[in-house]
Amino acid sequence: MSKANGIRQLEPQPLWSNFAALNEVPRPSKREERVIQFMKNFGEQLGLDTTVDETGNVVIKKPASPGKEGRPTVILQSHLDMVHQKNADTNFDFDAEGIRSYVDGEWVTAEGTTLGADNGIGVAAIMTVLQSKDIPHPPLEALFTIDEETGMTGAKGLDEKLLKGKILLNLDSEEDDELTIGCAGGIDTNTHMKYMEVTSDEGNLGFLIKVRGLKGGHSGLDIHLGRGNANKLMNRLLYKTTYPYGLRLSSLDGGSLRNAIPRESVALVAIDGDKKDAFLRDFNRRKADIEQEFSTIEPGLAITLEEVHAPVKVMRAEEQERVLNAICAVHNGVWRMAPDIPGLVETSSSLARVIVKNGEFITQSLQRSSVESGKMDVADAVRAAFESVGAAVENTGSYPGWAPNASSDILKVMEGLYADLFGEKPGVAACHAGLECGIIGEHYPGLDMISFGPTIRHPHSPDEKVHIASVGKFWRLLKEVLERV
Repeated sequence: MSKANGIRQLEPQPLWSNFAALNEVPRPSKREERVIQFMKNFGEQLGLDTTVDETGNVVIKKPASPGKEGRPTVILQSHLDMVHQKNADTNFDFDAEGIRSYVDGEWVTAEGTTLGADNGIGVAAIMTVLQSKDIPHPPLEALFTIDEETGMTGAKGLDEKLLKGKILLNLDSEEDDELTIGCAGGIDTNTHMKYMEVTSDEGNLGFLIKVRGLKGGHSGLDIHLGRGNANKLMNRLLYKTTYPYGLRLSSLDGGSLRNAIPRESVALVAIDGDKKDAFLRDFNRRKADIEQEFSTIEPGLAITLEEVHAPVKVMRAEEQERVLNAICAVHNGVWRMAPDIPGLVETSSSLARVIVKNGEFITQSLQRSSVESGKMDVADAVRAAFESVGAAVENTGSYPGWAPNASSDILKVMEGLYADLFGEKPGVAACHAGLECGIIGEHYPGLDMISFGPTIRHPHSPDEKVHIASVGKFWRLLKEVLERV
């Protein structure tokens, strides 16, 4: 039996089978053509009213089951795209291959890549409701959005005439004992600066520096955990080595996706050949300091230095100083904790991407906050760090937060159902991740919204996994709310 077939045998079997089928379809953000067609075919094969709007969102409508025709229409919502991340030593083509998922004890995970449980389990659950013949439910509108992970452009471009529902169940949360009623908004800060390349000095030696093995993770949900940021750690290794050892930066490539904590960074440098021994001693000291600082939280951290051919071209010294100063100065991590909700991050920033190559210095970072003014405050701080060294700065992809509504009717219903089903009260929380509810709520004012889902760990990283039993729990709660609402 293949590993994928093993997943199809898990309970609830129809849901896991749909998840396995979905994971056979490449579905990176910005390139969702295949999964849009997959979902369109799915709806049409069921004989249901299926629409693809101009943005690419798919809406599948299912009439109420007998006796529930007069109930309020419920919108079931999840996003089709997934974060594509893999380990450096994993040979995998996201554009051509299906995810290699497998059962690992109590969890389902993938072989060296992200799993796609975010938000594939939610998508699979909605598919299972749509194809079911024995689940009582009100009139349903299944909304499958695109490009949630890289700008929420699907939700932003949603056709405002497509939906009639009054209640929205977002299936994109990641703790099975929580009901989510609010989330952070976000904005991207992107920078660009040209620099002059000069010829490396004769007698210089080349070195390849690598920072690898960090946990990474979701730059919203995991930002408070103090995990290492590969871009900031690499800069620590470079920052004070320019003048003592004549270090010149030739190229740097750090991070991958705008909404993931960067796990890896690689830099090619040249140093004064006469100062090799002193450079090695200094580098090893800095390396030891960093490894000691992160020994508890980042046990897999690996910092390596390999002597290679000296690069021909390097960054001019004065511009290198400005670049390294900016990266050193820019804020990364928690900016402010929420004063009214214990343990909730209110505002944060993550330096996700740093590129130095062929005369261009580029960075990408993502700022999040549940308070709009706080979001712009930290974005301005990032802007200032880079503008002060002459970089051009552009803010893009701003999206609103979702303000909590503690008096929500659907919240009251689901709190009671959860307690009846599982014998305890659920947690009720806002999260520091970005959900599409705030944007959808702007398109459809007055929607009563709530988010819930199974337990997912390490989303946006190759360590992503979903707890098998929690999927069953989530499915039971979803079926019950559709019967009762």
